[in-house]
Amino acid sequence: MSEFEPQQFGKYILITGIVISIIGGIVILLGKIGLSQLPGDVELEGKNWKIYFPVISCIVISILLTGILWLIRFLRK
Repeated sequence: MSEFEPQQFGKYILITGIVISIIGGIVILLGKIGLSQLPGDVELEGKNWKIYFPVISCIVISILLTGILWLIRFLRK
């Protein structure tokens, strides 16, 4: 086991923050161009309540993330 290295841990935290910021920006942009509610997303609404479950959006995000992670893993070899 290796020693705890604060510099390496700091790099991981910084990279994680940058990735989260990029994902947040992408989500904001997708909402502005109308991709926030795709056909197939379930929305139930009553008099005093509303439930929204993005089924198709989750599938699309999963496919995109799988492709990105596969590409990163492929390029690291």
